[in-house]
Amino acid sequence: MDVELARTFLEIVKARSFVRAAEQLNVSQTAVSARVRTLEEQLGRPLFVRNKNGASLTAAGEQFLRYAPMFVQLWQRARHQVAVPPGRRAVLAIGGELSLWHPWLIEWLHWMRHSAPDVALRVQVDVPNSLTDQVSTGALDIAVMYAPQYRPGARVELLLEEKLVLVTTKLEPGVVASESYVYVDWGPDFAHHHELSFPEDNNPGLFVGLGPLALTYILEAGGSGYFRQHVVAPYIAAGKLHLVAGAPSFFYPVYAVCSTQADDELVDLALDGLRGIASADQVGRRSATVTPWPL
Repeated sequence: MDVELARTFLEIVKARSFVRAAEQLNVSQTAVSARVRTLEEQLGRPLFVRNKNGASLTAAGEQFLRYAPMFVQLWQRARHQVAVPPGRRAVLAIGGELSLWHPWLIEWLHWMRHSAPDVALRVQVDVPNSLTDQVSTGALDIAVMYAPQYRPGARVELLLEEKLVLVTTKLEPGVVASESYVYVDWGPDFAHHHELSFPEDNNPGLFVGLGPLALTYILEAGGSGYFRQHVVAPYIAAGKLHLVAGAPSFFYPVYAVCSTQADDELVDLALDGLRGIASADQVGRRSATVTPWPL
């Protein structure tokens, strides 16, 4: 359906007149009548009753009124998401899990805006299943996540071999009190390995589904928990956190799921930046392959 048909329908409903609707749309009354006729032919039912007072909706028109605004809004949103803004050569749509955005993907945004200022960015935060679905259908070019699912229409690239380490605010880092332990939900693989390593501690008093939230809580209230190694490294260096001696660490890689429908040049550019920032995080400095950006 032509979106102008739905837009014209809504304008007639608002104006209650074909004539006034034509004036608002800056088209002829003949054009408005033709659009309504086309819409009625597509739906197979009359939508308006014309009378001396203007136009009123039929029962079918009342039913269509429930859907027409959503149709127009969806089109406007899709056009905003897909269209290339003036002065830009392309659009790159990227999504990521919430816990990955700060600070890692925020740094990537700075890098991308500096390295490719002519590329418009569409950025979103979502849960893994939704991100994977959007990549496989081409709605997203790249999704950054921890545990990707392989789907048709997508390829998976390893970005970072991360570790989860056990840290505590206690000055005696060899002892972890169960009452101050915060269990962070790092997904099913972590839960499995955590249960094998700590079979007696599977019912924590505090369960948090977001790493940055749990880390903020521990830094403020004290306690212990598993966190990404490069994220807690500055706090360890500052003496605010301590590694728990003898505690197991868990492998926790980060992946980019890339749409096979995306522009390969744009995807490769984005992956270069992501890998460069990941490498810089691991060595504690900016990689020589990553161009510095102004903050």
